[in-house]
Amino acid sequence: MKTLVRINPFNAVRRLGAAMLFSAAMAVSVAGAHADPLVTPKWLNERLADTDLVVLDIRSAIDGGGAQAYAAGHIPKSVHSDYDKAGWRVTRNNVPFMVPTVPELEKLIGDLGIDEDTHVVVVPAGVSVLDLGSATRTYWTLKYAGVKNISILDGGIAAWRTAGLPLETGTNAPSPKIFTATVDKSILAEAADVESIEGKGGATLVDARPASFFLGKEKAPASKAYGRIPGALNIDSAEFYDSESNRLKAKAALAVVADTAPAGPIVNYCNTGHWASTDWFVFHELLGRKDAKLYAGSMVEWTSNDSRPIESSRTKWDDLKKALGLGS
Repeated sequence: MKTLVRINPFNAVRRLGAAMLFSAAMAVSVAGAHADPLVTPKWLNERLADTDLVVLDIRSAIDGGGAQAYAAGHIPKSVHSDYDKAGWRVTRNNVPFMVPTVPELEKLIGDLGIDEDTHVVVVPAGVSVLDLGSATRTYWTLKYAGVKNISILDGGIAAWRTAGLPLETGTNAPSPKIFTATVDKSILAEAADVESIEGKGGATLVDARPASFFLGKEKAPASKAYGRIPGALNIDSAEFYDSESNRLKAKAALAVVADTAPAGPIVNYCNTGHWASTDWFVFHELLGRKDAKLYAGSMVEWTSNDSRPIESSRTKWDDLKKALGLGS
C-alpha cells in the first residue's frame, strides 16, 4: 500500500525562497570577502583560471631579475611590471621613491588589467628580504589606491619552482581596464604627520632599517644626513624574515618581534619606504594592528629639509674612516 504525501505548495515556495536567499547571501559574502595577504603556490595554481585574477610578476634589478628573467620563465597567465622601472615609486619635488599621484596610479594599475573587482597576486622573486620589500611596497601601493583584494605569493616564484609547478616563457600582454582610485589615506603617514609625532608623540616611530643605518654608521645614497628620526624604535625588517626559507617567519614568531613596539599607533619608516613596507605589512595585514601606517617618503624625504631634526650615534671616527675610504 502506497502512502501519499501531501505537499503544501505555500510551504514549498517558502522553502525555495529561503534557499535562494541563503544562496544569494553566500554569494555576496564570498564576493565581499577580502583575500588572504599571503597565499601559497598550491592555492594560486588551483585558481589560475579565475577570470578576476591578475598574477603580477614584479621582478626587477633589485632581485637580479627584470623583463628578461620574466620572459625566461614565469607563472602561467602572469603579467610583468618591473618594480624598479614601471612607476611604483616616483620622483616628486626632487625627492625620489615617493608615492605616485592619483592619475599616475590609475594609469599604472589600469594598464595592468586591474580594476576594483580584481584579485591581484603579487609575485616577487623570493630570494631575499630586500626582494620581499618590493612585494610589500607594491601591495601597500595597490591597497592605498583602493584595490581591495590583494595577496603576495608566499616565497615568490622561487617557492613556485620548488613546488614543481609549471612555468611558461615569453610574455603576456595585459588587457587594460579603467581603474578609478579610491585613496586610503588611513595607511599613509606624510612628513607633516611625522613632524607632529616627533614633536608631540601620539604614535611610535618604527625604523625598519638595519642597525647600521639607524645608528648613523651608514646612509642611503639619496639621504642627505646620517641617523634616524628622533625617538624612533628600531625593528629591522630582516627580523621578520626567515632567510633559509626566504619567507616571512611564522605568525607567532612575527608577534614576538612586533611586540617590542608598544600598543597604539605606529608609523613605519626606513630610507625609501621599501624595508618599512615589510614592517607595515606584518603589523597591519598579518597581526591586525590597523593603526599602523607607512611613512613612504621616509629618511630620503625627511632629510631633504634641513630644518627637520635628526638623531645620530655617528662619531668623528666614523667620519674619519669614511674619509680614508674605510667606511660609509
